[in-house]
Amino acid sequence: MNTLERIRVVLTRTSHPGNIGAAARAMKTMGLTRLYLVSPLAFPDSVAEARASGATDVLEKAIVVDRLEAALVGTHFSAALTARRRDWSVPPGNAREVVPELVAQAAHGEVALVFGAENSGLTNEEVALCSLPVTIPANPAYSSLNLGAAVQLLCYECRLAALDPVPLAEAPRPLASFEEVEGFHRHLEQAMTETGFYKADNPGRLIARVRRLYGRIRLEREEVNILRGILSALQKKPD
Repeated sequence: MNTLERIRVVLTRTSHPGNIGAAARAMKTMGLTRLYLVSPLAFPDSVAEARASGATDVLEKAIVVDRLEAALVGTHFSAALTARRRDWSVPPGNAREVVPELVAQAAHGEVALVFGAENSGLTNEEVALCSLPVTIPANPAYSSLNLGAAVQLLCYECRLAALDPVPLAEAPRPLASFEEVEGFHRHLEQAMTETGFYKADNPGRLIARVRRLYGRIRLEREEVNILRGILSALQKKPD
């Protein structure tokens, strides 16, 4: 399997079926085939098929899920497209910086490019589920991009990176899977709640800050196991 076949394109809460078809066409022209749809307003739809313009095979194989978490199961690296800086997320990188790392990680397993709803983009919670945010360095005076155009640009960058790999500063590390990272965050929240350090009725920004902290590290599987082992040992410690 080549690296492009390990890249998922995830469209979240798409409101217009034509944009799904445009995204499928953009993917196929660049050799990507793995389309995931999170709670689309209308799919399947004849408008999507018309806009796909021959890429109906991508639509036919699309996987529809109800939550972004379900679309990311089985991945170990994901990039969330966002047009704005998020206060409580890992600092974003531009597409040309981030995509070579994403393609390099595809050599080790499934990865994902995640796009938000046309009018509102991704929520902060959705961005936090991904490994890092990515931006398209568009004109700051008018940075609004059609969803299909955004998918085309990112898929183009993926194809460039796959055909002519850019040497990375360091070899990509095998990262923990999405499920392993999310399991760690649930375990950590549980431990913090048990100790009284975290209060669900007055959460503040603690969970977002903790996610940002570990997001910058990009945990490996062994590191997740060590951290969860520490948490388990602390939870068993007698008062």
